[in-house]
Amino acid sequence: MTVERLTLPSPAKLNLMLHILGRREDGYHELQTLFQFLDYGDELTFAVRDDGVIKLHTEFEGVPHDSNLIVKAARKLQEQSGSPLGIDIWIDKILPMGGGIGGGSSNAATTLLGLNHLWQLGWDHDRLAALGLTLGADVPVFVRGHAAFAEGVGEKLTPVEPEEPWYLVLVPQVSVSTAEIFSDPLLTRNSSPIKVRPVPKGNSRNDCLPVVARRYPEVRNALNLLGKFTEAKLTGTGSCVFGGFPSKAEADKVSALLTETLTGFVAKGSNVSMLHRKLQSLL
Repeated sequence: MTVERLTLPSPAKLNLMLHILGRREDGYHELQTLFQFLDYGDELTFAVRDDGVIKLHTEFEGVPHDSNLIVKAARKLQEQSGSPLGIDIWIDKILPMGGGIGGGSSNAATTLLGLNHLWQLGWDHDRLAALGLTLGADVPVFVRGHAAFAEGVGEKLTPVEPEEPWYLVLVPQVSVSTAEIFSDPLLTRNSSPIKVRPVPKGNSRNDCLPVVARRYPEVRNALNLLGKFTEAKLTGTGSCVFGGFPSKAEADKVSALLTETLTGFVAKGSNVSMLHRKLQSLL
């Protein structure tokens, strides 16, 4: 039976640590990071078309249709697979742009996996992840769907099993430019590589944090407020700030205190992406 329509989650991710080892000749940075998913994210709905047209029906302010990673992902998969089919796409968008929680990369990965299923292409995760890497360094981890220690520009992935606490994620109302942070002269680029597996406890720092906190007072404020209750961390280049709690009740309690003045949400950490759990249930 062919499925013509499908709704799939597009989860957020956190960088539990982020060390920058150096700058490469191609301008990218060599890094080590630890990715974990959240059971919280956008939702994409796909409907198959038989005329080959790819159409995203949800508009994004400041992002032209053809520049959206969702559309780019669909077109690349269509080109490389030779599929004659098209797709209508709608998104229920709740993840902030420029937040460091992987919204665009996650949307692209959900598109690749969703269309692979709907168009019945039969591509494996290796092939989809390789295509995903051409769209962005964080796309492969979402394609593979498991918490991972990442190296290179973030594409060399080793599955890991960190604890799965409840997180309070604060969302400062500012969009951080990743390119701006990575080109800042004050960014430290000489962290020593971690060679031990699993990643030793106490390696939870984010090398981007001092630069982001200096440039964005909104992020600095969120770190200071959350830091009164738990270790406050920056994910990616921000702007989102997060802290772990042993129970939902404790995370909710702190959230109630802080979200009077800040935007935020509580979500469970998950080592298997909710996207993959949903796809598994369809098999």
